[in-house]
Amino acid sequence: MSKKLRSEDWFGKDDKMGFVHRSWLRNQGYPDDYFKGRPVIGICNTWSELTPCNGHLRDFAEIVKRGVIEAGGFPLEFPVTSLGETIMRPTTMLFRNLASMDVEESIRANPLDGIVLLTGCDKTTPSTIMGACSVDLPTIVVPGGPMLNGRFKGECLGSGSFNWMVKEKTLVENYTAEDIHEAEIGAARSQGHCMTMGTASTMACMAESLGLTLPGAAAIPAVDSRKKVMAQLSGRMIVEMVKEDLKLSKILTRKAFENAIIVNAAVGGSTNFIIHLQAIAGRIGVELKLEDFDTIGSKIPLLVNLKPSGQYLMEDFYYAGGLPVVINELKKMLHNDAITVNGKTIGDNNNNPVCYNKEVIASIDAPLQNEAGIVVLKGNLCKDGAVIKPSAATKSLMKHKGKAVVFETMEDYHARIDDPELDIDESSVIVLKGVGPVGYPGMPEVGNVDLPEKLLRKGVKDIVRISDGRMSGTAAGTVVLHISPESSIGGVLALVQNGDLIELDVAQRKLHLDVSDEDLLKRKADWKAPEPMATRGYVKFYIDHVQQAHLGADLDILQGGSGSEVTRDLH
Repeated sequence: MSKKLRSEDWFGKDDKMGFVHRSWLRNQGYPDDYFKGRPVIGICNTWSELTPCNGHLRDFAEIVKRGVIEAGGFPLEFPVTSLGETIMRPTTMLFRNLASMDVEESIRANPLDGIVLLTGCDKTTPSTIMGACSVDLPTIVVPGGPMLNGRFKGECLGSGSFNWMVKEKTLVENYTAEDIHEAEIGAARSQGHCMTMGTASTMACMAESLGLTLPGAAAIPAVDSRKKVMAQLSGRMIVEMVKEDLKLSKILTRKAFENAIIVNAAVGGSTNFIIHLQAIAGRIGVELKLEDFDTIGSKIPLLVNLKPSGQYLMEDFYYAGGLPVVINELKKMLHNDAITVNGKTIGDNNNNPVCYNKEVIASIDAPLQNEAGIVVLKGNLCKDGAVIKPSAATKSLMKHKGKAVVFETMEDYHARIDDPELDIDESSVIVLKGVGPVGYPGMPEVGNVDLPEKLLRKGVKDIVRISDGRMSGTAAGTVVLHISPESSIGGVLALVQNGDLIELDVAQRKLHLDVSDEDLLKRKADWKAPEPMATRGYVKFYIDHVQQAHLGADLDILQGGSGSEVTRDLH
């Protein structure tokens, strides 16, 4: 190895500090040769019993260590903030940036030459990648993998996707309490993250399409033995990456980001992809605008038939051939020369894989939908943009004009949505305010709010819903999200009143509030900003520094990176 290892500044010195750094680590029984020129590999573990989707990563760390040791490295596992999507309140998005800070500072402060990111649940993937980008060392991602298909009454259930249908199932399909209980048990029946093409699976596909995983890693179920093989091989690979000095900045080029946008459209990925990819780009120093997601991805065909846009689940996707099949189908559209973690290009890594089930993965010549990528909307209601996922929306609602039914807060929605006297019908547009990055705070996944009971009983399945919040990748519906600027900082969304006409035209990229500029100015003069939801601690810090959705909702002070150098020692 020609390049001096970063860890040598800790372990390679014969002075007092070398003694200090080595001697305390020796209490774990490491032999002399571990401190003499072996690349030190940090295994960044997001395991937590409070993060159900990542509950198996403690075991995976040991598998990665095997690979690191085989390749001549010195593995050292360390914990970081874990974000359990299904448990944390008010939303894990509030803490994504905090977790990224934890990762960044943990990597920089310690004697690490390369990094393995063990990820799974929604925010653990982008937060760890963001933090690693700000240090820019050789880094590889090991996705934890999806759960096995959920099972209930002989049918496949998608964890996450079924959650959003509980109200409808109870009211319309007469599910009993016992039915719901059995579905609850059967929906998440193995280790791993959501097995729909929700945000967790989207993030795994994002990491692979960016070139940050070994080929084929994204879709392997968590409990499939091949996932362990991939973890061990990743441990070997990170040592080679250190030897080659294959840093994140060499992989995460503009081409890699464009590839990820194209692949995300083809798999029917979550709208959350936008916010996370932008945040990652901001950390590594690649310019990525909200409009890029539309211009690059909106015309890409849908190739993967997975819930919530389709029928199948991640287990089916993997056994049909997984992401390599999709990437191969998209080769004419991709930058095939983009480098990946194994030193090969994404084109070489995905050279003619076999599709074993064309019902799950369609060909580019016969796609499930011709244009499925996320669409960016503009208009007076969203000066800086809003987004919609056409593949998960109702086609008849893609061009729609209706009267606004306004909910000022999430609490207001819960209090009134099932009121029999609520003035709402299938042509209405639900408007939810106060759920943006600053307002909630943290921009929760509430955009796909349940329809009112009286519409569900009529058989209504979908109506247009708009908000400054997000939507779970496991959810579906004609839902406009990420309205920017948000209502809580005085965006036009804050000024919408009951009965206002709102026009949605997806084909024209238009979201318009039919209120004159003069009336909006009058309303703005009477508008008062809500009181902030925190006056101290991290949440106050977050509110003061979070960027708007169209910029990726990172903290303004975390943009870019500080590199890996630490100039001062501890004594």
